[in-house]
Amino acid sequence: MRFVTATQVRFGIVGIGNTLVDALGYALLATLGVPTFVANFISTTAGMLLSFTLNRNFTFRAKDGDIRRQALLFFGVTAFGLWVIQFGVITLVSHLFPGVNLLVPKGAAIVVGLFWNYLLYHYVVFRHRPVSPVPGAAPVDSA
Repeated sequence: MRFVTATQVRFGIVGIGNTLVDALGYALLATLGVPTFVANFISTTAGMLLSFTLNRNFTFRAKDGDIRRQALLFFGVTAFGLWVIQFGVITLVSHLFPGVNLLVPKGAAIVVGLFWNYLLYHYVVFRHRPVSPVPGAAPVDSA
């Protein structure tokens, strides 16, 4: 029984890169006095653009899928996770632990977002669909 799949390992590797871009960008912007929402919006957008490219091509190897569909789903799922869920977790943790280092709430938000993103990327955005044997024919379900 495998507890971790190759796809999950690749997701983790990509996630480290995205997280560094996001967290370092957020820390820099927040330190410069940029408001929390704006700093988070900018840093998560940079991470999201990197994430789409790497997750599509490396993690889920979904290069054959319709890139427009994947991009719309990816950005919808990711934007909600980053801009709604993550901002909510940052706000909640900051209020529960006033004066805590600014990366603690961000770290908590990243962990929550990790689960949200993996599940929706795997089952919705980059899911592999059965290939139709005849052009125009309905796909055969092998389940």
